[in-house]
Amino acid sequence: MQSPRLVATDVDGTLLGDGEDPSPRTRAVIRRMVDAGVPLVLATGRPPRWVPRVCEALSVHALTVAANGAVLYDAATDRVLAAETLDTDALAEVTDGLREAVPGCGIAVERVGEGAFDRREHQFVSESAYVHAWPHPDHRRVAPGDLLGEPVIKVLARHPTLTSADMARAAIEAVGHLVDVTYSAGGGLLECSVRGVDKAHGLERAAAHHGVDASEVVAFGDMPNDLAMLRWAGHGVAVANAHPDVLHVADEVTGSNLDDGVASVLERWF
Repeated sequence: MQSPRLVATDVDGTLLGDGEDPSPRTRAVIRRMVDAGVPLVLATGRPPRWVPRVCEALSVHALTVAANGAVLYDAATDRVLAAETLDTDALAEVTDGLREAVPGCGIAVERVGEGAFDRREHQFVSESAYVHAWPHPDHRRVAPGDLLGEPVIKVLARHPTLTSADMARAAIEAVGHLVDVTYSAGGGLLECSVRGVDKAHGLERAAAHHGVDASEVVAFGDMPNDLAMLRWAGHGVAVANAHPDVLHVADEVTGSNLDDGVASVLERWF
């Protein structure tokens, strides 16, 4: 791979270590890269409101593929440039299918505004049966029927005693014809977006925005929600801690997220 014209990276488990802040080594090489005119694209399952803190830590307000490709978010202007949403009819069918396929799961949905914090209290809503996968969630509890009142960028299903892989197998069979089903963590959490919308879809849109072809992109990832993106990019890199499926499809395996794996690859060129 020659020097890339665009670098895309997953955030959690790939670019970041155990905390919210990138390492000094990672910050330094990304700063050199951007100063050299090569844009950074963050490609994450996170919603837009969870992106600005990462950009501030990097000192780079990156164009971001958020919500697993459903949203293209410009952190520099705090604007959602594009969003792919499930309409309310499809949403009702998907949530019914998930409950049948994964008995006992709880459901939550992500919505999006015009900016990261627009209508923040309405963006992430969950039913009471939904058990959160992370501490201190920014959410609002609603009645199950109120989940279905407006289009969403993502449906989440959580079952804390099942694995995400087992849930995904059941959900794909039940609703895979309606949505893309993936996961970014192993602890019983599924993420469902509009059918055909994944990180590759979002990254293709971001690359076009920058005038870059797929062959000129290096992409980094660690979990099944990164698979499509690594296949799409000219050079797909898995960190050493990646899911086995990601290690299998990657063109290269670098060090783990705790060992500055992303930085060690970028330092070849920057």
